[in-house]
Amino acid sequence: MIYCKHIFKNYGQVQVLNDVNIEIPSSKVVCITGPSGAGKSTLLHIIGTLDKTDKGEVFYDGINIKNFNEKALSKFRNQNIGFVFQFHHLLPEFTALENICIPGYLGGFNVAEIQNRGKYLLELLGLDHRANHRPSELSGGEQQRVSVARALINQPKIVLADEPSGNLDTTRANELHQMFFDLKNTLNQTFVIVTHNEQLAEQADMIFKMRDGQIIS
Repeated sequence: MIYCKHIFKNYGQVQVLNDVNIEIPSSKVVCITGPSGAGKSTLLHIIGTLDKTDKGEVFYDGINIKNFNEKALSKFRNQNIGFVFQFHHLLPEFTALENICIPGYLGGFNVAEIQNRGKYLLELLGLDHRANHRPSELSGGEQQRVSVARALINQPKIVLADEPSGNLDTTRANELHQMFFDLKNTLNQTFVIVTHNEQLAEQADMIFKMRDGQIIS
């Protein structure tokens, strides 16, 4: 589904990615592992169109997004890519359901349809009883599940997650990881996850290991 071809990225004099090639199939859980500074998050941001390559190309279903202008790229990102970060970044003044629905509102989708899908996702993730609670009233694990539902609201082709369980205890982390695999099976969802968690990586359908800005295996 996604093909990154000969990706190079520098920040000043520091080479972060050095000729990275990666293919990501649909309906899989894919993990990217490696030591800190290997370039994992930078690669994830390039896949997610949050950053641009210095050289190289990114294809989604054969479409080269390299030459998209900012408006087209923003629309593409909203409609095709979901994001889950280490910090949930929920807006404190909004309820769980409202937080989940925000990307749908921004995308201009039908309000009633988005709200119904938000309620469905809350139920799917075992949070329907928390729909009207604000982030401060939710546990850390619940907040992160809400952020996963928010990533799924626009029915993206892919969800990108950067150390999504980094701030959770072992029990909550394992619950979140299991949820990724359940969603893959239930929704045929594709996940690409940057992680240091070896247990999660071992369960993944594919693992890419990085070091010094390159895919080493």
